[in-house]
Amino acid sequence: MSSSLSPGRGTFVRPRNRFEKQYTETDEHFASGLWSDGGDSGQVAPLPAGSPRRVRTAEVVDASRSILAENTSPDIPFRFSVTPYRGCDHGCIYCYARPSHEMLGFDAGLDFETRIQVKHNAPALLRAALARPSWQPETIALSGNTDCYQPLEDSLRLTRACLEVLAEARNPTSVITKSALITRDIDVLTELAHNDAVAVRISLTTLDPVLARKMEPRAATPGRRLDAISRLRAAGIPVGVMIAPVVPGLTDEEIPALLRAARGAGAGSASFALLRLPPPVDQLFEDWLERMLPERRQRILSRIRATRDGALSDATFGRRMRGNGIYAEQIAALFRSCSRRAGLDRPLPALDASHFRRPSADSRQLRLF
Repeated sequence: MSSSLSPGRGTFVRPRNRFEKQYTETDEHFASGLWSDGGDSGQVAPLPAGSPRRVRTAEVVDASRSILAENTSPDIPFRFSVTPYRGCDHGCIYCYARPSHEMLGFDAGLDFETRIQVKHNAPALLRAALARPSWQPETIALSGNTDCYQPLEDSLRLTRACLEVLAEARNPTSVITKSALITRDIDVLTELAHNDAVAVRISLTTLDPVLARKMEPRAATPGRRLDAISRLRAAGIPVGVMIAPVVPGLTDEEIPALLRAARGAGAGSASFALLRLPPPVDQLFEDWLERMLPERRQRILSRIRATRDGALSDATFGRRMRGNGIYAEQIAALFRSCSRRAGLDRPLPALDASHFRRPSADSRQLRLF
């Protein structure tokens, strides 16, 4: 694999969809257009002269008739999640959710970043689900797969509308994001916090803005994420930091500094997850290393394999988030020691479902069914 990289995209590689029998190469993604400069700024500018390719983000209507995804994985701390968007134009090269785009008939590379399936009826579907007598209140996670505050949310506001439904119902809600856009919704999150019904985790990978832009081209800068933690904490919203993914040989050495910075910003808890590279993300990540960090490629891949029994990935429950082997144990020990020193070795407050009230089922919304 080889490709050139233009601003705002994690990859231009289009790996073959493993579930499709036919494979067609097309130039449609490379038409002239505009590019976003990344982060949450929303600024758009002409692609600089000499850049190899120009790629727009396209919305694809998702006509799902249900919104609550049920999780059965024993190492995921929630049962139900809501994902208003499938695919994510944050463009993070390491994203473990990339393979899910193959299930939709797209590829896990460029398509994942540029063909975003949008569930415009997500708020109505969520209201209908919570209004059913069969719903027993328990935590619903936002961003169970792809980031609910990715750039399209700035204009579409579907995550905000879902939060408004959850706040009306006082249903326990967990949010994880790497976007500073979450601060736009502090008013709704505060409503949930008044009923002990919300916890937020901000994902932080590195403090190096140059490396962050390479790995996560359209996500908020590290500084903006730390500022989001500060603003959420100041509003009385329980907020922690998720150091994820820890990339062996690249970002694991930053764990002490990441935890100090998170604590300084006001985080009340910390957790971490090791880099996961399910196929074909492993191919995309190797290609990215070759283009962006060629001098460190072999060292990083060797360290990753040292945490995965010689492989680049391990899907085994109980190990996929933490890895195994001496090097993985050293990373976990470093995290435990530093989180304890920073006072982040405790969970966020438990969420309370006792204030739940069933929302009214709007007949206009129910016509969607």
